Amino acid sequence: MSARDLIILGCASQHPTRFRNHGAYLLRWNEEGLLFDPGEGTQRQFIFAEIAPPCVTRIFISHFHGDHCLGLGSMLMRLNLDKVTHPIHCYYPASGKKFFDRLRYCCIYHENIHVIEHPVRQAGLVEDDGKFRIEAEFLDHGVENVGWRISEPETVKFQKEALKNFGIEGPNVRKLEQEGSLLVGARRVLLEDVSSIRKGDTFAYVVDTRPCPAAYSLAHGAKMFLCESTYLDEAREMAHEYRHMTAKQAAMIARDAGIETLILTHFSARYLDSGVLEREAREVFPNTFAAEDFRRFSFAK
Repeated sequence: MSARDLIILGCASQHPTRFRNHGAYLLRWNEEGLLFDPGEGTQRQFIFAEIAPPCVTRIFISHFHGDHCLGLGSMLMRLNLDKVTHPIHCYYPASGKKFFDRLRYCCIYHENIHVIEHPVRQAGLVEDDGKFRIEAEFLDHGVENVGWRISEPETVKFQKEALKNFGIEGPNVRKLEQEGSLLVGARRVLLEDVSSIRKGDTFAYVVDTRPCPAAYSLAHGAKMFLCESTYLDEAREMAHEYRHMTAKQAAMIARDAGIETLILTHFSARYLDSGVLEREAREVFPNTFAAEDFRRFSFAK
């Protein structure tokens, strides 16, 4: 079974600290590696995390403030150096195309990787390739800033005892799944007679924003919600001024959106201990965890 986990490669906001790198988040899911907002130093963080960069198949840039994108160029060059043969899909707000190009071609190298760009011009469905359904919403940050909602398709879960009772095994199981029914003796067995539908999981990513309807829409029903928590609620006015949110506000979104697990990130350097933000959020939404560099969170089925 392939890994299904979220790996924190950095969880700082604008100012990195001795213990927090600029933000970067790797979601390993269904044999793919989804990298979100690779900040400065992300390539080196892969080394410390003992993860090979070629696992990356998709890169998501929320916006082009430096702490969310300065590692993009070096990551693409690293994948190029490693001669990855799979395409690298890159998703970003279309208004930042010039910044994407500058980061991609910021120095001399011979490009041999295949980069597929997905500039986002409007909210809604960005792509549905059968592996993932990728949706985007524009957040409230003063510049075009995209939040992401990524879902896997529904899958058929067979009931072993029911298959056994009907005498269905081997290639006939796949045939039943593909055709929806199967003639067994004199009886036609329907797919729903021996299976149930498992709803696909959803991961939501929201950073650098005030609380807004788009954040709730992205988070709705997600299995895991990675959300910015730059300040404690005692600094709510400052958060509003700089278009960020507090730990309590992130927890309120999680509670009202009906998510399963909340991961807080994007911490101000003023908080040496992220536990204070975690504790504040847990008063509203108990299943909350504060990110730490190199911490891993299971995204298991």
